[in-house]
Amino acid sequence: MEILSLTYLGNIQWFSKLCFSECVIDIHEHYHKQSYRNRCDILTANGPASLTVNTVKSSNWNKASVKDTRIDYSKKWQHIHWQSLVSSYRSSPYFDHYASEFEPFYNSQFEFLLDFNIGLLETVMRLMGSPAKITLSEEYIEPTETTDATDWRDAISPKPRLARPDTTFSPEPYWQVFSDRMAFTPNLSVIDLLFCEGPQALGIIMDSIAK
Repeated sequence: MEILSLTYLGNIQWFSKLCFSECVIDIHEHYHKQSYRNRCDILTANGPASLTVNTVKSSNWNKASVKDTRIDYSKKWQHIHWQSLVSSYRSSPYFDHYASEFEPFYNSQFEFLLDFNIGLLETVMRLMGSPAKITLSEEYIEPTETTDATDWRDAISPKPRLARPDTTFSPEPYWQVFSDRMAFTPNLSVIDLLFCEGPQALGIIMDSIAK
Protein backbone atom coordinates (compact mmCIF):
# COMPACT_ATOMS: atom_id res chain seq x y z
CA MET A 1 0.00 0.00 0.00
CA GLU A 2 1.11 3.56 -0.74
CA ILE A 3 0.23 6.45 1.59
CA LEU A 4 -0.21 9.76 -0.23
CA SER A 5 -0.86 13.31 0.84
CA LEU A 6 -3.65 15.34 -0.71
CA THR A 7 -2.37 17.36 -3.67
CA TYR A 8 -3.41 20.24 -5.89
CA LEU A 9 -3.23 18.85 -9.45
CA GLY A 10 -0.49 16.43 -8.36
CA ASN A 11 2.61 15.65 -10.38
CA ILE A 12 3.26 12.59 -12.55
CA GLN A 13 5.09 10.77 -9.77
CA TRP A 14 2.09 11.16 -7.43
CA PHE A 15 -0.33 9.92 -10.11
CA SER A 16 1.90 6.94 -10.90
CA LYS A 17 1.16 5.74 -7.35
CA LEU A 18 -2.53 6.54 -7.35
CA CYS A 19 -3.31 5.04 -10.75
CA PHE A 20 -1.26 1.86 -10.56
CA SER A 21 -0.91 0.93 -6.88
CA GLU A 22 -3.14 0.35 -3.90
CA CYS A 23 -3.23 3.80 -2.30
CA VAL A 24 -4.83 5.80 0.46
CA ILE A 25 -4.82 9.61 0.64
CA ASP A 26 -4.35 10.79 4.22
CA ILE A 27 -6.71 13.72 4.78
CA HIS A 28 -6.25 13.68 8.55
CA GLU A 29 -2.55 14.49 8.62
CA HIS A 30 -1.38 17.95 9.71
CA TYR A 31 -1.44 20.55 6.97
CA HIS A 32 2.06 21.54 5.82
CA LYS A 33 2.78 24.84 4.14
CA GLN A 34 4.92 25.07 1.01
CA SER A 35 4.01 21.58 -0.13
CA TYR A 36 2.10 20.02 -3.01
CA ARG A 37 -1.00 19.99 -0.84
CA ASN A 38 -1.78 23.46 -2.17
CA ARG A 39 0.78 23.86 -4.94
CA CYS A 40 1.38 22.56 -8.46
CA ASP A 41 4.11 23.15 -11.04
CA ILE A 42 3.32 24.01 -14.65
CA LEU A 43 5.39 24.98 -17.68
CA THR A 44 5.41 28.59 -18.85
CA ALA A 45 7.25 30.44 -21.61
CA ASN A 46 9.88 31.27 -18.99
CA GLY A 47 10.22 27.71 -17.68
CA PRO A 48 8.60 25.87 -14.77
CA ALA A 49 6.46 27.94 -12.41
CA SER A 50 4.47 27.17 -9.29
CA LEU A 51 0.81 27.96 -8.69
CA THR A 52 -0.22 28.13 -5.02
CA VAL A 53 -3.73 28.04 -3.57
CA ASN A 54 -4.04 30.59 -0.76
CA THR A 55 -5.17 29.04 2.50
CA VAL A 56 -6.55 30.63 5.64
CA LYS A 57 -3.82 31.21 8.21
CA SER A 58 -4.52 30.37 11.82
CA SER A 59 -2.60 30.43 15.07
CA ASN A 60 -2.42 26.65 15.11
CA TRP A 61 -1.86 26.00 11.39
CA ASN A 62 0.78 23.36 12.17
CA LYS A 63 -1.82 21.35 14.12
CA ALA A 64 -4.74 21.74 11.74
CA SER A 65 -5.64 18.72 9.64
CA VAL A 66 -5.69 18.80 5.85
CA LYS A 67 -9.43 18.11 5.80
CA ASP A 68 -10.09 21.22 7.91
CA THR A 69 -7.87 23.59 5.91
CA ARG A 70 -9.90 26.45 4.45
CA ILE A 71 -9.21 28.38 1.25
CA ASP A 72 -8.48 32.11 1.42
CA TYR A 73 -10.16 34.17 -1.31
CA SER A 74 -8.98 37.57 -0.13
CA LYS A 75 -6.54 37.65 -3.05
CA LYS A 76 -7.34 36.81 -6.66
CA TRP A 77 -5.31 33.62 -6.89
CA GLN A 78 -8.05 31.88 -8.90
CA HIS A 79 -7.83 34.49 -11.65
CA ILE A 80 -4.02 34.25 -11.63
CA HIS A 81 -4.08 30.45 -11.84
CA TRP A 82 -6.57 30.28 -14.67
CA GLN A 83 -4.87 33.00 -16.69
CA SER A 84 -1.55 31.20 -16.17
CA LEU A 85 -3.05 27.95 -17.45
CA VAL A 86 -4.60 29.69 -20.46
CA SER A 87 -1.38 31.55 -21.28
CA SER A 88 0.76 28.43 -20.98
CA TYR A 89 -1.47 25.81 -22.62
CA ARG A 90 -3.87 27.48 -25.05
CA SER A 91 -1.65 26.31 -27.92
CA SER A 92 -1.42 22.74 -26.61
CA PRO A 93 -3.27 20.03 -28.60
CA TYR A 94 -5.91 19.26 -25.98
CA PHE A 95 -6.49 22.56 -24.18
CA ASP A 96 -9.68 23.28 -26.12
CA HIS A 97 -10.94 19.77 -25.38
CA TYR A 98 -10.52 20.02 -21.61
CA ALA A 99 -10.56 23.73 -20.68
CA SER A 100 -14.30 23.75 -19.99
CA GLU A 101 -13.81 20.91 -17.47
CA PHE A 102 -11.36 22.91 -15.38
CA GLU A 103 -12.49 26.52 -15.75
CA PRO A 104 -15.44 26.13 -13.32
CA PHE A 105 -12.99 25.36 -10.50
CA TYR A 106 -11.55 28.85 -10.94
CA ASN A 107 -14.94 30.59 -11.09
CA SER A 108 -16.47 28.96 -8.02
CA GLN A 109 -15.53 29.11 -4.36
CA PHE A 110 -14.87 26.02 -2.27
CA GLU A 111 -14.71 26.47 1.48
CA PHE A 112 -12.23 23.66 2.05
CA LEU A 113 -9.01 22.78 0.23
CA LEU A 114 -10.06 19.12 0.44
CA ASP A 115 -13.19 19.66 -1.66
CA PHE A 116 -11.34 21.76 -4.24
CA ASN A 117 -8.49 19.26 -4.64
CA ILE A 118 -10.71 16.19 -4.70
CA GLY A 119 -13.00 17.80 -7.28
CA LEU A 120 -10.02 18.43 -9.53
CA LEU A 121 -8.67 14.94 -8.88
CA GLU A 122 -11.95 13.29 -9.86
CA THR A 123 -12.04 15.38 -13.03
CA VAL A 124 -8.49 14.40 -14.01
CA MET A 125 -9.12 10.71 -13.34
CA ARG A 126 -12.30 10.77 -15.43
CA LEU A 127 -10.65 12.54 -18.36
CA MET A 128 -7.72 10.11 -18.30
CA GLY A 129 -10.06 7.14 -18.15
CA SER A 130 -8.40 5.77 -15.03
CA PRO A 131 -10.36 3.05 -13.23
CA ALA A 132 -8.35 3.54 -10.03
CA LYS A 133 -10.34 4.06 -6.86
CA ILE A 134 -9.79 7.20 -4.77
CA THR A 135 -9.58 6.11 -1.14
CA LEU A 136 -9.47 8.69 1.67
CA SER A 137 -8.24 7.83 5.15
CA GLU A 138 -10.76 7.65 7.96
CA GLU A 139 -8.18 8.80 10.51
CA TYR A 140 -4.55 9.85 10.68
CA ILE A 141 -2.20 7.08 9.60
CA GLU A 142 0.74 6.77 11.96
CA PRO A 143 4.05 6.31 10.09
CA THR A 144 4.76 3.11 11.99
CA GLU A 145 1.20 1.81 11.88
CA THR A 146 1.86 -0.66 9.09
CA THR A 147 5.12 -2.16 7.94
CA ASP A 148 3.92 -3.08 4.43
CA ALA A 149 3.10 0.52 3.43
CA THR A 150 5.29 3.07 1.68
CA ASP A 151 4.77 6.57 3.06
CA TRP A 152 5.02 9.25 0.36
CA ARG A 153 3.26 12.02 2.27
CA ASP A 154 6.34 14.23 2.52
CA ALA A 155 8.66 12.22 0.29
CA ILE A 156 6.94 13.65 -2.81
CA SER A 157 7.86 17.24 -2.05
CA PRO A 158 9.00 20.45 -3.76
CA LYS A 159 11.60 20.78 -1.00
CA PRO A 160 14.83 18.97 -1.93
CA ARG A 161 15.66 18.25 1.71
CA LEU A 162 12.39 16.30 2.09
CA ALA A 163 12.04 14.67 -1.33
CA ARG A 164 13.12 11.04 -1.27
CA PRO A 165 14.60 9.16 -4.24
CA ASP A 166 12.02 6.97 -5.94
CA THR A 167 13.45 3.91 -7.69
CA THR A 168 9.97 2.97 -8.95
CA PHE A 169 9.55 6.17 -10.97
CA SER A 170 11.32 7.15 -14.19
CA PRO A 171 9.51 9.99 -16.00
CA GLU A 172 8.64 9.16 -19.60
CA PRO A 173 9.28 12.13 -21.92
CA TYR A 174 6.36 13.52 -23.93
CA TRP A 175 5.76 16.53 -26.16
CA GLN A 176 5.42 19.78 -24.19
CA VAL A 177 4.55 23.34 -25.08
CA PHE A 178 7.65 25.43 -25.76
CA SER A 179 9.55 22.25 -26.71
CA ASP A 180 11.04 24.21 -29.59
CA ARG A 181 12.95 26.41 -27.14
CA MET A 182 13.55 24.37 -23.99
CA ALA A 183 14.39 20.84 -22.96
CA PHE A 184 11.79 18.43 -21.59
CA THR A 185 10.80 19.27 -18.00
CA PRO A 186 9.94 16.09 -16.08
CA ASN A 187 7.38 15.50 -13.34
CA LEU A 188 5.23 18.59 -13.70
CA SER A 189 1.56 18.72 -12.71
CA VAL A 190 -0.62 16.15 -14.40
CA ILE A 191 -2.46 19.01 -16.11
CA ASP A 192 0.65 19.64 -18.23
CA LEU A 193 0.52 16.04 -19.43
CA LEU A 194 -3.24 16.08 -19.96
CA PHE A 195 -3.28 19.26 -22.06
CA CYS A 196 -0.33 18.05 -24.14
CA GLU A 197 -1.13 14.37 -24.63
CA GLY A 198 -4.85 13.99 -23.95
CA PRO A 199 -5.98 10.33 -24.22
CA GLN A 200 -2.37 9.15 -24.12
CA ALA A 201 -1.81 10.60 -20.62
CA LEU A 202 -2.58 7.47 -18.63
CA GLY A 203 -0.32 5.33 -20.81
CA ILE A 204 2.55 7.79 -20.36
CA ILE A 205 2.07 7.67 -16.60
CA MET A 206 2.20 3.86 -16.76
CA ASP A 207 5.37 4.02 -18.85
CA SER A 208 6.91 6.23 -16.15
CA ILE A 209 6.85 3.39 -13.65
CA ALA A 210 10.37 1.98 -13.54
CA LYS A 211 10.51 -1.63 -14.65
